[in-house]
Amino acid sequence: MPVFAYTAREMSGKLVNGTLEAASERDVAGILAERSLFPVTVKEQASASQSVFGGQKKVKGQTMAVFYSQLASLLRAGVPMIRSLNVLSEQSSDAALKDVVGQIRIRVEDGEPIGDSMARFPKIFSEMACNMVRAGTEGGFLEDALDRVGSFTELQEDLKGRTVSALAYPIFLFSVGSVVLSALLVFFVPKFDMLFERLRKTGQMPYATEMLLAFSNFLQAYGWILLVAVFAAFVAVRIKLQSDSGKEMADRAKLKIPVLGSILMNLAVARFCRVLGTLLGNGVPILKSLEISGTAAGNRLLRDSVSSATENIKSGESLATPLRTSGYFPPSVVEMISVGEESNTLDQVLPDIADSLEKTTFRRLDLFVRLLEPLMLLVMAILVLGVVLALLVPVLKSSTTL
Repeated sequence: MPVFAYTAREMSGKLVNGTLEAASERDVAGILAERSLFPVTVKEQASASQSVFGGQKKVKGQTMAVFYSQLASLLRAGVPMIRSLNVLSEQSSDAALKDVVGQIRIRVEDGEPIGDSMARFPKIFSEMACNMVRAGTEGGFLEDALDRVGSFTELQEDLKGRTVSALAYPIFLFSVGSVVLSALLVFFVPKFDMLFERLRKTGQMPYATEMLLAFSNFLQAYGWILLVAVFAAFVAVRIKLQSDSGKEMADRAKLKIPVLGSILMNLAVARFCRVLGTLLGNGVPILKSLEISGTAAGNRLLRDSVSSATENIKSGESLATPLRTSGYFPPSVVEMISVGEESNTLDQVLPDIADSLEKTTFRRLDLFVRLLEPLMLLVMAILVLGVVLALLVPVLKSSTTL
């Protein structure tokens, strides 16, 4: 049960502080009233679901996928919601998820919709998951909604795992190559400075070697400042990405990455089509479905274009027209959506679009990752070769002038 820290005022006006274990802030207020105390502030203390820095701990995607699927199975088998949440809380091996599900169960017992309870923990339950659960609760297809969220989460984790495993070796090469180059520049290259003094005096020092030595001396003298600056920039970027403007900038930057940008956008479009098709197939109104599916896409630019499409639909236009003008949807996808609208089979066409788009995109992603490994090797080889040549050319010049 959550623990709340409170500040309350006695009848005499004196302020007192303390902690109470209760199900909710409302229960804390009731307990304080029984003690003739008037609450001033009531704040929940960090629990197992929160980190030492006050933020919520994240739960592994695979664990969340299992949670959604198990909750759907229990509800489909006729187990009441409160009892299902209690079972999942007791059997969960993840301390953070166990604590959060317990808190959700308490709030649901108090009459709060489960989608709203989940939304209180944004680091654990995504906005897409909360909206899907809300739609499922309102439309009477909560079990199907939970199954779909579990499938989405598992698919995303599978994609993430495949990408990380494929990128592991290129990242290893980049890391080792960076360490080797840094060691060469800081410890090895400066030893040649005195050897090339004669060439420098006669004006025969190659420009590339002079630049290499200057950069090496800079790293020796100010390398720690460079490391601090890089770390500070990293922290600043992380803080910026927490804001709405920073997230939008990040989504925009992702799309500008050669090859990978179009892959990420196609995956976002596929998620949008799958969620929209699922919601329409379960009878959710088109405007509500667009709102949820736009959020589920995972890209703010795509979400904004879907919001614009929603406004057009309110004025009586078709869905395909604003999606075409946004520039984010492939022409083939827009044409299939247009045909689905005309034939009134949009709920059946959209999942087929998502399947086709995902298969094509996954093949492109696999090819991109396979090409990244030799490209990384080539880049590191060119850098090392450049250092070696910059040192070898003046050595050869020195030997010919002796």
